[in-house]
Amino acid sequence: MKAPAVVLATGKRKTAIARATFRKGQGLFRYNGLPLDFVEPDLLRRKIQEPLLMIGDRASSVDITVRTSGGGVVGQASAARTAVARGLIAYLKDDRLRETFKHYDRTLLVSDPRRKLPKRPGGRGARSRRQKSYR
Repeated sequence: MKAPAVVLATGKRKTAIARATFRKGQGLFRYNGLPLDFVEPDLLRRKIQEPLLMIGDRASSVDITVRTSGGGVVGQASAARTAVARGLIAYLKDDRLRETFKHYDRTLLVSDPRRKLPKRPGGRGARSRRQKSYR
């Protein structure tokens, strides 16, 4: 099947949101305006790269641009990872790839629904409480 001209995909993790754009090209990957090689720390770069490494040479014909906002650096990297995996499936139109991603790690395709608990009265956070003394 013929690949579409442009594919847009999103990913979320906590309060971080990633938007990925896929176009036909030479395999360039830009993350927040930087080439992927300049993303630090190395652990986050590898996390973002996981879906690309799983598809192999097919990534060399796609230009990917990822923009993230909100949250922290780890949440943004996880959101970008989800957006890249979803976008690759949509761009390449490959159902076997979906099964491969799902078998490897379900969070590649499904955004993590966990959120922070709200602060409640009687303490400094969601779970902590002020100590009581009966003396």
